[in-house]
Amino acid sequence: MAVTEEWHTPLEPELLFWILGMMPITASYTVAESNIFNAVYRTTMAEIVVDVEIRAPPGTVWKIISDVDNEPTYWKGTKSVRNISRQENTIHREITIAFRDQKCIQDVILYPEEKIEAVFTDGIIKGTKTVSMEQRGGDGGSVLLRTVWDVKMTGMMGMFTGMLKGHIRNGTEMAMQSIKEAAEKSV
Repeated sequence: MAVTEEWHTPLEPELLFWILGMMPITASYTVAESNIFNAVYRTTMAEIVVDVEIRAPPGTVWKIISDVDNEPTYWKGTKSVRNISRQENTIHREITIAFRDQKCIQDVILYPEEKIEAVFTDGIIKGTKTVSMEQRGGDGGSVLLRTVWDVKMTGMMGMFTGMLKGHIRNGTEMAMQSIKEAAEKSV
């Protein structure tokens, strides 16, 4: 019987402990050595686009989506919001997400009756979430609401970005449906 040599990359102790639930991951944790995990989490992005048509005037839809302090009502992946500062149409805030109660820092920019751009600047998520609206038809009676995610998980969590893509999509679809129902009900 021949003995074959297998190539493998050993798990770093920190990753193994995190997988086993024995070590919390923090946003500031980085890996100094280059290994297969570094290559995976540095390049993986989740790009998600979800559209919904809402039969309500743009002002009604804008009133709901621009109430960003009330985001957890519609976006179940956001557990809480804490505003740090506000300057004109830009809000600097900390959110707690449902994934392991992790905290993320965002700069949220409101472009009135056009779009809301949330830029994840620190925490377990990096990238952007943009919610935009486009008036449909000449009567002003409907809106195409679109959410575009371009994000990745940071640090060691980066290798799980692809797996979380489905969860982000499902949460976004649920949020968009809830916003649609609220807007159409208020007309």
